[in-house]
Amino acid sequence: MKVEVAVDAKARLGECALWCDRSNRLWWTDIEGRTVSRADERGGDLRQWSLPDRVGSFALCEREGLLLLGLASAICLFDTETGKMSDLVPVEMPGPEARINDGRCDPQGRFVFGLFNGAPDNAPICSFFRVDQQLRVERLPLPQVCVANSLAFSPDGARLYFTDSWAREIWCCDYFEDGRVGAPRTFVRIPPSQGFPDGSTVDREGGVWSAQWQGGCVVRYDAAGTETARVPLPASRVTCPAFGGPALDRLFTTTARIGLDEAELVAQPTAGTIFVASDLGWSGLPEHRFRTELRA
Repeated sequence: MKVEVAVDAKARLGECALWCDRSNRLWWTDIEGRTVSRADERGGDLRQWSLPDRVGSFALCEREGLLLLGLASAICLFDTETGKMSDLVPVEMPGPEARINDGRCDPQGRFVFGLFNGAPDNAPICSFFRVDQQLRVERLPLPQVCVANSLAFSPDGARLYFTDSWAREIWCCDYFEDGRVGAPRTFVRIPPSQGFPDGSTVDREGGVWSAQWQGGCVVRYDAAGTETARVPLPASRVTCPAFGGPALDRLFTTTARIGLDEAELVAQPTAGTIFVASDLGWSGLPEHRFRTELRA
């Protein structure tokens, strides 16, 4: 295994790593920086778009140049070529400190996402939602959480993974083409010494790769929830992994600087960087894309 810096992003809160297999480019957001960025696998050809609000997560669309954005409290389409945005579709927030957080497209081209409660009480008041091709938003019958994360789908699309980061437990449920979801069940519990589960991705064999905030690593669990690999990173606040590269066999992972004090930043000079791990022995799958005939 080899780990190196892919992009010196200096992100306050890097998240939502996505690999575009059509252009061979890595995409990510800096939530607190209110930007979405794109670069090649070596950090070259860097482009960055400044947005009017924080982008908790986003999705590549079937239409080239179009993104679906999960802004702090609304969904919209964004044309990266023209800079145009569609009308905002508001999402009901449970409190003034809540915002959209992690999200992922399902195999049917719908966007599934959850919320983040930024209030100091860490109350589990946030829901999960799904956006259809007409930008209609529906609430999913899943448990309420404080910090929605780890949204990912099994290779056959029949299982949805998700978590409440503060609960240190990743759950899964059956997921059906018609939109129904089954009863949640525990997939894996994270020991307190290993941090909190953040973003996830799934490899070709069905293994779940979980970024572990305050754990300084990405951990692979097989489909039964057994740890089978661990990728240590020189940053504690690890946020979101994505398989990329022409063969989808390199693991790119965003990290964060937010909340680190001066001493921690000195000890972690590469915090906020996007790392890439190679020679892992596993490969990923192309990202599902948001399907819509609408335009920004």
